[in-house]
Amino acid sequence: MNNLITKYRGFLICLALALITFAVFYQVHGFAFVNYDDPDYVYKNPHIQAGITPETIKWALTTGYAANWHPVTWLSHTLDWQMFGSNAGGHHLVSLAFHIANILLLFFVFRKMTNAIWPSAFVAALFALHPLHVDSVAWVAERKDVLSTFFWLLTMWAYVRFVSRQKISSYLLVVVFFALGLMSKPMLVTLPFVLLLLDYWPLDRLGNPNIAKNKKAGAKYSFAYLFIEKIPLFAMVLISSIVTYIVQKKGGTMRIGDRYDFSIRLANALISYIQYIVKMVWPAKLAMFYPHPGSSVSVPYAVISAVLLLIVTIVIFRFARNRKYLVTGWLWYLGTLVPVIGLVQVGEQSMADRYSYITLTGLFIIIAWGLPDLLAKWLSAAPQRKNVLWISSLIVLAALAVCTYRQTQSWKDSITLGEHAIKVTENNYHAHFCMTEELMEQGRIDEAIEHNLDAIRIKPDYINAINSLGVALCGAGKIDEAVVWYKKALEINPRAAETNANLGVIMATRGDFARAVEYYKVAIQKMDTPRIHKDFGYSLLNLGRFDEAIMEYRKALSGMPNEPVVLNGLGYALAHAGKNDEAISLYNKALQIAPDLVEVRLNLGLALTSSGKLAQAVKEYEAILRIQPQNAVAHNDFGVVLFQQKKLDDAISHFNKAIQIDPNYTNAKNNLKAVLAEKQKPQGAENTKK
Repeated sequence: MNNLITKYRGFLICLALALITFAVFYQVHGFAFVNYDDPDYVYKNPHIQAGITPETIKWALTTGYAANWHPVTWLSHTLDWQMFGSNAGGHHLVSLAFHIANILLLFFVFRKMTNAIWPSAFVAALFALHPLHVDSVAWVAERKDVLSTFFWLLTMWAYVRFVSRQKISSYLLVVVFFALGLMSKPMLVTLPFVLLLLDYWPLDRLGNPNIAKNKKAGAKYSFAYLFIEKIPLFAMVLISSIVTYIVQKKGGTMRIGDRYDFSIRLANALISYIQYIVKMVWPAKLAMFYPHPGSSVSVPYAVISAVLLLIVTIVIFRFARNRKYLVTGWLWYLGTLVPVIGLVQVGEQSMADRYSYITLTGLFIIIAWGLPDLLAKWLSAAPQRKNVLWISSLIVLAALAVCTYRQTQSWKDSITLGEHAIKVTENNYHAHFCMTEELMEQGRIDEAIEHNLDAIRIKPDYINAINSLGVALCGAGKIDEAVVWYKKALEINPRAAETNANLGVIMATRGDFARAVEYYKVAIQKMDTPRIHKDFGYSLLNLGRFDEAIMEYRKALSGMPNEPVVLNGLGYALAHAGKNDEAISLYNKALQIAPDLVEVRLNLGLALTSSGKLAQAVKEYEAILRIQPQNAVAHNDFGVVLFQQKKLDDAISHFNKAIQIDPNYTNAKNNLKAVLAEKQKPQGAENTKK
């Protein structure tokens, strides 16, 4: 039995890691989407909801939407939506599957590199169960974390394979996986540096100042040679960095950081380096968002943090000769955090748990290989050391599993997420805002208003909360108050897309379509969504600007090909532009989707009448009156068709019915007079009016 366990212990470790992780995180299958990036990334993104199409692939490859260029991530979300639709549980389980795959890859790669099964297993277990990794797994919009790490680890595996084989085909595999990783999340820009660290330990390739003539497994090379070997990867890093900079600059996320001097950003970065370590050791008060302290950042804490980092670095290099893993682990931690530590501030956070997903692996290496070395000095007896290691490891992992299970529960929905963050942090304006959409959906509008006001009190220029407050006030019927707040938002940022769009909706509702168009013109410059094109088209339609309306409705239709309202609006605009055949085709498509839409059938009846297809028009009006027998417009329009067919008595009957339903229906009265006159003078040629 012992021999059997020894033979299959790698498989058993993988099985145990997978099962424990699944047990801790499986609860996510019942979680909802949250109002924190999930709308932009998934459930309000029409490109994602269109499914895998050539247009979607083109969009994913070319878009800088949400201030990111990560086409593989977009396609991953698109595939999820195609499989699960709005069922958030399916999206969550896919992220969990990637997390489990990452755990197993991490174990496999480190075991392959070091031939040390238990330290490799411990690194993988810490990675699997640490509470700081909850955000990356339980947050649908952070799919880019688990997905990019998947390709990160595949790149490492391919690199280890290349080192052992020294074949071009193996190196090409490294390039492919690295490219896919960069296209999932640009944080992989540090991976080539990590590969250099792996050359130092555990691959032990660094050492020979002269380049070996014959490349082979186990050969040692100069640092210069190892660096040159990775030039293609560094070139990809440069390209990715440039693209990311351009996209994030254009997306406005870097303007947020521009308000902070470099000294403030440096101080926050130094403190964050220590804070990540503290939270790794004692994972308490974890939140979805940590507000940036700005000018109130503690300079003394920053100085103390810098001193601590320097001391640890000196100690690491002091003991590095016989413990090379210390250098690899420590520089892994320091280096992989550089893109997200805040020296170049992107976003409003001071730090983020999700940024630790791959970075803490460096510290896990130090713990997994350092703890046995430390115990070897304290405990001379090997069995005693082994028992202490086993017991302490199991206690730590059990504690982490419990903490992770509880932390995962905070991601159940937007309200739970926001309430937890408010409880464990101070002045968390983002947490207040996060809750408001779900509160409104539950009809708790007064609470939504209060949370938005709290967010604005903390951060008066927080446009998201101001806009959300306007939406909540509209939901409470306080339209005039909403307009006041929307205009305050425009004082902060006149080009705020969502605010301009919402004002456009209000103006259109009030019948002021000219002002609505002006607001939509601003919104549409940054809010290139089918919904805004639909609303813009509707206002243009009501202004009689049919050619412009057609352009907007066509744009809306590209993202909402099966939306009856869009099909109907485009059909109406086309009909008024004299393109009845295309209009009729669109109306019929809309009715295939929603057969009982009376407005569409009315428009179709008019288009058929204008095209001289009176028999088909009759069928449409009969269908309408079966659905709505008291529809005055349908009776009037049906009467017009019957009059054109010379069925005067039937026409009179329908005109009378229309007037009976609506005594003030002027057109019906005029049409009735016309048909009565025609009945008295059979040779009359006047047509009735609609």
